[in-house]
Amino acid sequence: MKQWKTTTALRPRPVALAGLVGTLLTLAPVPPARAQDVPPSTLGQQQPATGPWTLQRAVDYALKNNLTVRQSELTAQQQEATQRLNRAALLPTAGLNGTQGFNFGTNRDPFTNQFQQLNVRTNNFTASAQVTLFSGFQLRNAVRQGQLDAQATRVDIDKARNDLSLNVASSYLQLLLSEELIRASEARMSTVREQVSRSEKLLKAGAVAEGNVLDSRAQLAGEERTLVTAQNQRDLAQLTLVQLLNLDPATASQFRVEVPALPDPTAFSTTATDDLDPNATFELARQNLPEIKAAELRVESARRGIDIARGAYYPRLSLAGGVQTGFSSVRTQQIRTSTGLNQVDVLQRDPSSPTGFSPSPFVILTPATSFESLPYKFFDQLADNRGEFVQLSMNIPILNGLQTRVGVQRAQVNIQQAELRSEQTRLQLRQTIQQSYADALAAQRRFAASSRQVEALNLAFRNAEIRFNNGLLNGTDFNIARNNLTAAESDMIQAKYEFFFRRKVLDFYQGKPLAL
Repeated sequence: MKQWKTTTALRPRPVALAGLVGTLLTLAPVPPARAQDVPPSTLGQQQPATGPWTLQRAVDYALKNNLTVRQSELTAQQQEATQRLNRAALLPTAGLNGTQGFNFGTNRDPFTNQFQQLNVRTNNFTASAQVTLFSGFQLRNAVRQGQLDAQATRVDIDKARNDLSLNVASSYLQLLLSEELIRASEARMSTVREQVSRSEKLLKAGAVAEGNVLDSRAQLAGEERTLVTAQNQRDLAQLTLVQLLNLDPATASQFRVEVPALPDPTAFSTTATDDLDPNATFELARQNLPEIKAAELRVESARRGIDIARGAYYPRLSLAGGVQTGFSSVRTQQIRTSTGLNQVDVLQRDPSSPTGFSPSPFVILTPATSFESLPYKFFDQLADNRGEFVQLSMNIPILNGLQTRVGVQRAQVNIQQAELRSEQTRLQLRQTIQQSYADALAAQRRFAASSRQVEALNLAFRNAEIRFNNGLLNGTDFNIARNNLTAAESDMIQAKYEFFFRRKVLDFYQGKPLAL
């Protein structure tokens, strides 16, 4: 008996099956053809788990409410915010700056350069702007790289949606498989109960030995155990699907899915047609698969990275300008004041005077002036101390510890890594498609063989049942016939669902609707 455990990661994974049932093989990433551009709904908003739920309804609901898809949305928003910062780096920078300081003791007046034993309060105000004229095209390349990274994160959302869609489809088919196994087990239990009742009656009539009755009861107990196992696996598959839909786990018991009428797998063509050819499917998926697009975008982003690194070899040219002014509390202003009139005598020539001149009857009146030191007003100082500046600067790199060279080398390695990841993604896609195609054909052939085996074992079981009822066959041989039939039926059911799942994977790669 094999048992598989499910995982909660968003990658395709093995799924849980019951008892004699094997596994639906590991899921693979899918193309963006069915990615639903549905905006995420409000987190925590629950939809009543009324049913029955179709596969398409379950996928659509999961795309709206799954937290992993919402996380991918937020990651894309963060990258877009980074891209806006890269664009803004091309714009000039401008700002206002103001300071106020208090100095005590001996200080130098910043405007007169005189040392004074005073307490000084100073203010400085500056308005400046700066723009980068040339930086080796690093800013422009950073913008282009940010655009590529933003596109890649947007494509990652499609990838998350596609992975979620396949995970939902896997869980949905697990639930359908478990329910069909339950129905088959219940049908066998009904037959075994009738067999137990018939054996008890034959025992009373003395037609069969008591050992036959005990063997029938043991067979009934085994079928009951198989039924319980199938029911447990059904509950686990149902819980997994409910969790993917982000529904309240308490509603799992009320959750119901629609049981579609699946056709006979042998009715599908086994030849490599356009809708089944793995090479044609790969070419179509390679053009649309989100992983391929994201990997190619990140290769282009890495190439922009080497342009950014090489830009550090070039000179950097920038232009700056601004206006500045200030105030000092100890600075004074010289104001001229008038105190009256001064009388000045007018001299006349006098030969008799020792000096040759003597006062005349005339005088000259002049205003009497003086200077007074008054406080320099705040706004007057700001107006008088104003100054402007313009600065053009160039920085030519000569040696910076080989940082630029090492940065270019690292960027070249990043390109190689991105190219390898892109090639690996394409290789995994081709291998996954080829594996899905081979698994679909193998499941179809196994179903055909199991169907023929079930028909033959069913006839053998009917014959063994008649012989057992007539006392011509012991209980051990009869139980062997029944167990062989049970194993063949279980294998046929498993092959049936594995075939349809693999076909849906191939259809999904081709952009066909994910519906049963």
